[in-house]
Amino acid sequence: MIEGVKVKKIVKHCDDRGFFAELIRDDEQELLSRFGQASWSTSYPGVIKAFHYHEKQDDLWFFPSGNAQVVLYDLREDALTKGQTDVYYMGEENPIMLLIPKGVAHGYRVLGQKPATIIYFTTESYKAHEPDEKRIPWNDSKINFDWKTKNR
Repeated sequence: MIEGVKVKKIVKHCDDRGFFAELIRDDEQELLSRFGQASWSTSYPGVIKAFHYHEKQDDLWFFPSGNAQVVLYDLREDALTKGQTDVYYMGEENPIMLLIPKGVAHGYRVLGQKPATIIYFTTESYKAHEPDEKRIPWNDSKINFDWKTKNR
């Protein structure tokens, strides 16, 4: 696992009315050291949104609907896991929160036949005049990730 990445399993409390689950609490500083912003996005089946990274902010991702293949690549020069790639399967089938530290490139591909919704929390607010978002192409040769589904 890439250094500094953290996973929190979501516990659903179900009954005959539906369910309730906590995503993030103010006493979980190990997941979100500071609240900056909460955002919400939907992507359609087969879409790849990759890669980007931040120099100042950490991201905390959650997919409440649909499913996604999330790919992380450690760009940090001083990390023991520099150059390591991790893959997580998140969404309805695996409800987890994923902490992505600054300096770790990240992206995702929507799996299945329905859109995937992501809700994410950041430690900094987005600044349009000075965005903390660096882009890397989805098919970057350095990361060299094969986004195709493997038949097993």
